Amino acid sequence: MSETGVRERDLQASQAPQERLKRVAVIGTGGTFAMHARHRFDWIEYGESGVVHPIAQVLEDLRDLGSVSEGVELVPVPFRAIGSTAISADDWTALARLVRETVDMHPALDGIVVTHGTATMEETAWFLSLALDLDIPVVLTGAQRPANTAGSDAPANLRAALAVAKCPAARGLGVLVVMDGWVYDARDVTKASSFDLSAFEAPPFGPLGRVDANGEVHIARAPRRPRVLPTDERLTGQALPRVDIVLSYAGADGALVRACVDAGCRAIVCAGLAPGRPAGGQAAALAEAARNGVVVVQSTRAARPMVPEQAFLRADGILAGGDLAPQKLRIFLMLALTQTSSLETLRQWLRDI
Repeated sequence: MSETGVRERDLQASQAPQERLKRVAVIGTGGTFAMHARHRFDWIEYGESGVVHPIAQVLEDLRDLGSVSEGVELVPVPFRAIGSTAISADDWTALARLVRETVDMHPALDGIVVTHGTATMEETAWFLSLALDLDIPVVLTGAQRPANTAGSDAPANLRAALAVAKCPAARGLGVLVVMDGWVYDARDVTKASSFDLSAFEAPPFGPLGRVDANGEVHIARAPRRPRVLPTDERLTGQALPRVDIVLSYAGADGALVRACVDAGCRAIVCAGLAPGRPAGGQAAALAEAARNGVVVVQSTRAARPMVPEQAFLRADGILAGGDLAPQKLRIFLMLALTQTSSLETLRQWLRDI
């Protein structure tokens, strides 16, 4: 090619319209993702350092993720820097409100990533999926090992979450969790291991898709979007009704059930034995609570939960939890009870959710 031809080619390339970078807001909530370990192999007690970095600093340390090569512009959004073992309903409602405000403030956003501690990530994701009605992806991710430790998964998890958040195929899928290269539905995902990098699973249906090593996103199936139970803007954590979980085990009696009622709970989820039944000593106390106006939902502690509607439950005025895990039934009830206390309505919503 002649020198003139080369100059013309370069001029045309410089004048060609550049594809817009995808814009993703990153809301930091603390957790392992933002914590600073005391040494390279501080994989367990790193919280003892007391150092939690703000999201702007975390993104600065991982600055190559917000680059032309990755095709994304990052918008850091600060939140409360907390360990996820300390997160409360007040934090959930505030976070849902912040997500809405972020979308309103940045209407050109392609997606939102929420960095979160892994201990309760599945619960926060499920709360947001019930409280938000957004078309753009809201993706939660975190880390099993702090970013300054050997073998940390923080950079890879954030890169994968950003890939999903800006992916057109993820629009309309609701709230997602991305960990260890897998894409999960907020409804199904659960943390199954304390320290493994591959700590998250989604029994029995499995993940929705995965993110390849080159950042390509593959969505194999779409989740069933849950009924949205929007939180009133004025709600605080204290305004959400109290819902407790009572675990069943051999020899359990009704003491914990009665304690929950005495504490003023509006509902009780019984994490029953694997057949979806309470321990023998709990049954009478649960039935009594239901007669006294407490909403009681029968669930199971099984790893693959399923409690269908049954005659003995209807006879005692107790709802069947279906295939939702106890901790997710609790969150559903916390929001649903702000809108209705009708058992028939709640029963129908549980069927649909």
